[in-house]
Amino acid sequence: MNDVMRKVDRYKDIYSQLRSNLRWKVSDSRAIMMAASLYVTSEREFDLDRFQKLSDFIKNEAGIFSTLKSQLRFTIAAMLDTRFSNPEGAFADFSKSYEALIEKGFNRGVYSYIAAMVLCSHEDKADSASLAMRIFKKMREEHFFLTGQSDYPLAMLLSERNQEIDSLIVRIEDFYNTLDQKGFRKGNDLQSMSHILSLHENPDPNELISRCTTLFDRMRQLGIKPKANLYPQLAVLSFLSDSEDHLFAIKDIWETLNAEKQFKWHKDINFMMAVSFYISDKIEHSSLVETSLYTTIETLIQAQQAASFAAISGAAGASSTTDGSD
Repeated sequence: MNDVMRKVDRYKDIYSQLRSNLRWKVSDSRAIMMAASLYVTSEREFDLDRFQKLSDFIKNEAGIFSTLKSQLRFTIAAMLDTRFSNPEGAFADFSKSYEALIEKGFNRGVYSYIAAMVLCSHEDKADSASLAMRIFKKMREEHFFLTGQSDYPLAMLLSERNQEIDSLIVRIEDFYNTLDQKGFRKGNDLQSMSHILSLHENPDPNELISRCTTLFDRMRQLGIKPKANLYPQLAVLSFLSDSEDHLFAIKDIWETLNAEKQFKWHKDINFMMAVSFYISDKIEHSSLVETSLYTTIETLIQAQQAASFAAISGAAGASSTTDGSD
């Protein structure tokens, strides 16, 4: 637990540095929270000067109408900096990944940039982007009014499952409908939860559903209201064996963050941070995590953090710039 609390202290320190530097450049402090968290979960050393130079590099490299000229560039900078030893060099591959998605029908904008970060690890970008788009279209066939651009990152992650698309969609729908019957509320958050659960390699959905319902009940017992926007965090937690036993520690982390002046108005995001910090610590002590899920959980944490940022900044980015070519 001491290791996790050190992550919290590091998070507060990085947040303070970023907040001081970006106070007049980023309109929503939650975006800074997201960027700071990436350094904590990746264990990447934070260097403010390196971060600022990378952010400026992205702004200069981006096309005149690109959303990367908006505050989105700061989270993209954090993602590149925490994933690659040479983030400036990786930007070219990131841009190539983004264009591969656009060519396959993804819309230009925040969510495609997040999906492009996942695509960076793929050698055959065209085939991977095409598969992700086919999965996205199948998602939309099932839930036309729920499925939108915010589902791009998870569609990209689901494409890595190497599973036949129709059977994958059946698996997603099984999670969605069964969880609805168990008391979870239908909507975007339950769909995201179903997508995340479908990343798990466990062939038996009933075990994961049981873990989620147990977590749901345990949260109530601990005085944590299991609101719909916390469903994705429940799904991530279910990747841990004996997941409900970890909620006590997560509640302690959550309450520590809630007590901080700069974070106290963002309790839902604080819960996401608590889950991310706790699970990233478990990854470092991977005997508590199923070995086959190590990479999936690691990627999922970053994708979820980034997607949450996109939800926060998407409207602001769209209103401040025009989505055009890079």
